[in-house]
Amino acid sequence: MGDLRLNLSILILLGVANGTPILLKRILGDRFAVPIDFGLTWLDGQPLLGSSKTFRGLAVAIAATAIVAAMLKFGWRLGAEIAFMSMMGDVAASFLKRRLGLEPHARAFGLDQIPEALLPLVILRRPLGLSGLEIVLLVMAFILLEIWLSRLFFMLHIRDQPY
Repeated sequence: MGDLRLNLSILILLGVANGTPILLKRILGDRFAVPIDFGLTWLDGQPLLGSSKTFRGLAVAIAATAIVAAMLKFGWRLGAEIAFMSMMGDVAASFLKRRLGLEPHARAFGLDQIPEALLPLVILRRPLGLSGLEIVLLVMAFILLEIWLSRLFFMLHIRDQPY
């Protein structure tokens, strides 16, 4: 799978992008949590995205991932792009989950993990130097990592429920 250090670093960045909003929610609760959809509903009467997708989460994901990317010698800009694309994948998944009638925080295996890993890896494959096979393997590794971290965060009382 190519350069192991590179691929582990990419998994760390995806983990930071997706984990820091959860950690910040545990610390701040709902303070400063303005929903990205501003509470709007779609044609089906369901929330556009749901209250858990916030500008605060987006901002902290981008900032934290940019900092960690700089520390890993990726450059802060690439880190910010990874986080932004990952969060856009998460937003797309939330939109689909609402259309499927699933409540916010409802679990949907694959839909909860694949878009937030696949979107940044596909869009940024050239600057990251990734092949198609590496993207597939990284998405699979991210799914396993996300499930494991979800259970760890639950045991540490950071998440309300495990995956």
